[in-house]
Amino acid sequence: MRQTETRTARNKAARSELRTAVKKVRVATSAEDATAALANALSAIDRAGRKNLVHRNTAARTKSRLAKMVNAKS
Repeated sequence: MRQTETRTARNKAARSELRTAVKKVRVATSAEDATAALANALSAIDRAGRKNLVHRNTAARTKSRLAKMVNAKS
């Protein structure tokens, strides 16, 4: 039971960090801010996919959509 609680807390924190990184890309106003935020988000998404926090295909799809969004801003 304790192991589950520890892992749940860790996963919740990592998922929150992931969502925050993605949100920063989406709300970025300038192309430079978006590009910088995208680099952090891609790293967080890759990490989440590797650690099965999100499915690998979901991670790839999210990365693709964010990159497309950033390219449209610039």
